[in-house]
Formats: sequence, C-alpha cells, structure tokens
Amino acid sequence: MRIGVPKEIKPQENRIGLTPESVKTLVSEGHEVLVENNGGFEAGFENDQYIKAGAKIVQKANDIFNDAEIIVKVKEPQKVEVDMIRENQIVYTYLHLAAAKELTEGLIKSKSINIAYETVTDDNGRLPLLAPMSAVAGRMSVQAGAHCLEKNQKGRGVLLGGAPGGEPANVLILGGGVVGENAATIATGMQAKVHIVDKSEARLKKLVEIFGDKIIPKQSHKIELNKLVAEADLLVGGVLIPGAEAPKLITKDMLKLMKRGSVIVDVAIDQGGCVETSKPTTHEDPTYIVDDVVHYCVANMPGGVPRTSTYALNQATLPYLVRLANKGYQKALSEDKNFLAGLNVHKGMVTYKAVADVFGHNFVDPGEAVKH
Repeated sequence: MRIGVPKEIKPQENRIGLTPESVKTLVSEGHEVLVENNGGFEAGFENDQYIKAGAKIVQKANDIFNDAEIIVKVKEPQKVEVDMIRENQIVYTYLHLAAAKELTEGLIKSKSINIAYETVTDDNGRLPLLAPMSAVAGRMSVQAGAHCLEKNQKGRGVLLGGAPGGEPANVLILGGGVVGENAATIATGMQAKVHIVDKSEARLKKLVEIFGDKIIPKQSHKIELNKLVAEADLLVGGVLIPGAEAPKLITKDMLKLMKRGSVIVDVAIDQGGCVETSKPTTHEDPTYIVDDVVHYCVANMPGGVPRTSTYALNQATLPYLVRLANKGYQKALSEDKNFLAGLNVHKGMVTYKAVADVFGHNFVDPGEAVKH
C-alpha cells in the first residue's frame, strides 16, 4: 500500500505520524511511504533519515493526499486537510470527534474511512493508542502547572515541593487513569502533597500499591469536592470517557472557592475539558485567567516534546498500521474487535456511538459498516 505522512499544520504541533524507524519497518513489508518535505524536522528527524529508511520525500501535502491510500497523522485533520481527503481514503490519527462537530461533518462528507487512535481498545477495555500520549500529557501537566505557579506567570508564587520552612503545594488530580497516574509520578517526585480522586475503588487501591503513602486517594462519591478544590494550589483535570465529551466536574462557581493564583491544567481539553471555564489554548499562548485562577488548556500538550512523543506514539500505533497495510482495512478491522472500535466514520456513516449520539446522527455498527 501507499502510505502518506503529511507535515502537521495545527499551531505548535511538532510531532509527525511516523519515525524513520517506522518507515523502515513498513518498507520492509513491501509498502511505499511518502513523507512531506521537512515533516519531521521539528521532532529532530531529517529528510535524509527518511530517505535512508526507504521513504520518498514529497514537496506538498496536496500530493500526499492525492497519492496515498492511507494517511497517517498525529492530530485531527485541519479544515484545509479535510478538503483534501478523498473518498475511500483511510485516515489513521487522533480525531477526538465528540468535541468537533465541523470536523465530524467534514469527514462524513468526504466518504473516507477514519480510524481514531483514541478509541482503539484492548481486551481489558483500556486504550492502548491513547495511553502513550496520556502518559506524556500527565507528566507534562505537573511540569507546566509548577511553572504556572511561579509569580511571574501570574501564579501564587508557590514552589511545588516546598522548601525548609515552606509547605509543599497541594496538588489535586481528578481521574486516576493514565493521565492521573503519570501526573502523580511527577508530583510525588517533586514532593508535593498529592490527592487523587477517582470513582473506582479498585483503581485507587492500585495507585496506593504504586505510590504508597505519597498520595491521598479519594473515591469521588465519598468526598466533598468543593473542600479539596478550595485547598488546591494545582488542579489537574485528567478524566476521560472514551470517545465522548469530558464531564464538567469543576463549575464556574467552584472557581470562586479557589485560592488567588492557583492553577488549573485541564488535560481533558481535547475532549472538551472537565472544567466549565476551560477553552483550548496553544503552546505559544498557553494560559489565561478566570476569577484569579490561571488556566492552562493546551490542546496538544505532547506536541511540546515532539521527539519523545513521536517515539512513544509510534511504539503503540505502528503494529496496527502494519496490519492495516498488510491486510487491508476490512480484514484488519473485522478480525479484531479492539481495532474495529477505532473506526469512527466510514464512507459517510458514523460508526462510533458516542459521536453519533452527541451530534444526532444515526449510529451504524462498525462491524456491519466494514462489510460494505
């Protein structure tokens, strides 16, 4: 198959869909790979490395979209890219459609085949292609939050780990999944006081096994969230409902309880955010203030560390891509229900229920859709 890798064009998105090593694997399987000129430059990958791996360098994205059977990206297609997607073309990338009506409508209209990294599952119901970027975003959330707490960033002027004679900061992590666990890894490493809230008692027990007494676990239905919010110096929003819009756990009224100069990092912003006052920001202009609370809501946080992120992403996504290219999408998806769960829009049909529900489209079972 002919696989195309365009340069990412979302602001400050410096990752790329494939590393040179991944290209080499695909070429060794008999596939042709087209990479846009300097597509990997910001992640530290040169054209020469891609050529050496067997790729062909293409000057314009338009030529890639015209020629490739599979488009491999990182972020959701931007409007100019949606306009280039062809009927029956396979698009393999993060989509986050539940928070993107215009994109959803554009993909339906294109009659393309769209597989979202973030809704592919495994046998335990986890999200293996979302996990690596959730891990990076979770780690970055505390790093970014600690920086935002500095006074010159309009924060409280608090050092996350405290100092002799100075108390450590209170970190409140909402959600004990991959984001929450990785946020806790950095926050406990920086010696902050860390509360983690999750609805699952079993998950909280697992986190205690990992972190011991370095965290204070709280089951969501047994706590007074307002009290924890009022005490927090840094709040990390890491809740996720797979493929659906994030629930708004922090309301605008709750912000009034928070300390002046405290910080919210809403990692769930890709799925609409779990804070009512969240709106997407960029690495170039990452924060804004509402009711004296600093909001950091960068929608592509892992794009800030593109080299680490691209390697981590490819480790997860490449085996599925090899199957997709070797077998064709119908066979690859129909013989693996977990991979099939990644199919969101297929030839004008919405095949992911949460997306169909939020936008009022008919839901078509993905197993039935791929037969056509």
